[in-house]
Amino acid sequence: MKVTVIATFFGVFLLCTYAAKEATRKTKKAKLYVPQIDCDVKAGKIINPEFIAKCPPGCQDVKYRVYGTDIYASFSSVCNAAIHSGIIDNTGGKILVQKVAGHSGYRGSFSNGVRSLSLPRWRESFLVSEGKPRKGVTYPSTLEYSSSKSTIVKSEPKKPEQDLKAMKSADTANASEKTSEQGDTIHKEHQTPPVPTPATQMATTTPTPTTTTTDPSTTMPKPTTTAATTRTTTLAAAAKTRPGLHRFRNIGSSNVHPAYSSVVAAASRQVQTAQGRGQNTAFRGTSTSASNRNILQPNTGLQRQEPVAAFRRAAASPAHLAVETDLWKPGLNLFDTGFSSKEKLNPKPLESISQGNPNCKVDLSFLMDGSWSIGKRRFQLQKQFLGNVAQALGISSAGPLMGIVQYGDDPSTEFNLKTYVNSKDVRNAIEKISQKGGLSNVGKALSFVNKNFFLDANGNRGGAPNVVVVMVDGWPTDRVEEASRLARESGINIFFVTIEAAAESEKQNVIEPNFVDKAVCRTNGFYSINVPSWFSLHKVVQPLVKRVCDTDRLVCSKTCLNSADIGFVIDGSSSVGTSNFRTVLQFVANISKEFEISDTDTRIGAVQYTYEQRLEFSFDKYSTKQDVLSAIKRISYWSGGTSTGAAISYASEQLFSKSKPNKRKIMILITDGRSYDDVRVPAMAAHQNGVIAYSIGVAWAAQDELEAIATDPDKEHAFFVDEFDNLYRFVNQLIQNICTEFNSQPRN
Repeated sequence: MKVTVIATFFGVFLLCTYAAKEATRKTKKAKLYVPQIDCDVKAGKIINPEFIAKCPPGCQDVKYRVYGTDIYASFSSVCNAAIHSGIIDNTGGKILVQKVAGHSGYRGSFSNGVRSLSLPRWRESFLVSEGKPRKGVTYPSTLEYSSSKSTIVKSEPKKPEQDLKAMKSADTANASEKTSEQGDTIHKEHQTPPVPTPATQMATTTPTPTTTTTDPSTTMPKPTTTAATTRTTTLAAAAKTRPGLHRFRNIGSSNVHPAYSSVVAAASRQVQTAQGRGQNTAFRGTSTSASNRNILQPNTGLQRQEPVAAFRRAAASPAHLAVETDLWKPGLNLFDTGFSSKEKLNPKPLESISQGNPNCKVDLSFLMDGSWSIGKRRFQLQKQFLGNVAQALGISSAGPLMGIVQYGDDPSTEFNLKTYVNSKDVRNAIEKISQKGGLSNVGKALSFVNKNFFLDANGNRGGAPNVVVVMVDGWPTDRVEEASRLARESGINIFFVTIEAAAESEKQNVIEPNFVDKAVCRTNGFYSINVPSWFSLHKVVQPLVKRVCDTDRLVCSKTCLNSADIGFVIDGSSSVGTSNFRTVLQFVANISKEFEISDTDTRIGAVQYTYEQRLEFSFDKYSTKQDVLSAIKRISYWSGGTSTGAAISYASEQLFSKSKPNKRKIMILITDGRSYDDVRVPAMAAHQNGVIAYSIGVAWAAQDELEAIATDPDKEHAFFVDEFDNLYRFVNQLIQNICTEFNSQPRN
């Protein structure tokens, strides 16, 4: 009897246990619901820092814009970015999205039928990968979207949920960015991809979903370390996680898809001060084959023949050339033979400038050619040249500062801007530099400088122009065009000093024809110097110094964010109303925040109009961002009629007639109705006087008037929104259009 009871009880227990497990399994399956998003949903609209979502079919459309490659600006369509990256196709599917820090230099490209656009910078980025849940990560079953409502103008930073419509003041962001991301690296021995460190998670109010049941202790593999061959010393400085704006900056190797570890590291670069150039870019130089220049490589076991360019520089005997295995023995170099004793190897030292030169306040980076093709003696001539340039410049903390990056296969910093503050110390440091060898990867070196050199931690002064002088023997072994473009858009003035350029018979060996014109700041000849022989290099010391110190002609210091006079023309008519007027002021403040504001950078002015016009403040009234934002907040609502044509004429006379000659004149007009007077004649007059006009219409604004006010093409300068609360949607579009227009200017 007891056995029967026990058996019955045990059977009931097993049945209940099975039923409970089955119910739990079904419950978990039910809770692992993947939310669907629309094709036009942008990553910045979704608050969740990491989520899995399902894209519908048909998202491959030009109207769903994408910005960037591999790493995308958060203003991009999530689904179209997934198609661009190859994660899904036009039939849709599940994707995994991870938010990371914003950066500058989003690179446009055409991939998988989608054209992505370039973007100078944005506050947040995201990565997209295959829609599989990662071990130990909790995913929301319902996505949380940011509110579309605008808020009253405030001078303090906004919460993350207000990201698109109330962007953080760049002054606040800059203050939080002053913690050095990494120590200065001198003579780097290891090229080690940085391993992201854990960052503070962003607080959200996302509903609590179910955690996947796989092992949470599993982590992604860390990037491998690749050793280089040069002797190095590394200054000790620990990388720190930044607070505030970049709360998603380093989300840890366990939280990042391994394929994207390098772009996450690139995205976490340091923001420059408001008066300096903008954030650095994250472009990675194009990899090249050693056969690009067919240079003999030591200790590889591979025999490659040097092109005519190298052999014409060497008068080696046939017997010498026959023994290829001896070419790289100590003290014997193919490129060091056949020099005439009559050549001038030691030019006369230049006069010392002990106090420095305060009239030449520039931050200089010299890219020093350390490739094998240059040979030991020419490398020594290059060092002598750089030492003489340092002497002629007059290095000082109040004048020019100078650092050197040596490049070959990979670039490395020899010393940075803050290492030495007088010419004597710079010359002594140059004398101690040893040749690193390798190819002549100039494109990779430019990308490295743009990303790593001009940082506050390395001595970048912000107010001083950034200048890069590239020394190149013959021609580069990789492409320079894209890396140079990103550097120019970041405010870097690129000069090229080309020594012994390719002869006519050698041009078939050049991987990128006209590489100098594709790289330099302007193609008018000011930024390029061609030297026929290494032994005449000393003759261009003074011409080069004169050019890099001519700050009035360093035009690439000006970027789309620091070189405009922006005048807002604001409709204060009765139809707007007090509440909507505050929303308009919020819109004006959000645009202003994105620019580098000072008396020498971008300046802001404002006019309010009804039947009459009122100058709220002129371009020269406020010279800091905080003062401008406070002035916008203080603008009082006027109320009255709508005379838009008279307002345009008034702004032309009271604002833009007093604009500086070197500033781009940009008018942004906001109105909510049809004008009582004609707008065409005043708008045409403004256009003829060089004013670039953007028109934003709300509610009852007339489309024909908006197009008449706007600069051609209308589709890039005229916008319409159905209600005031949706104005914030045009903040990024306006800035992107302003920058695209600026960067498309001819470089001649």
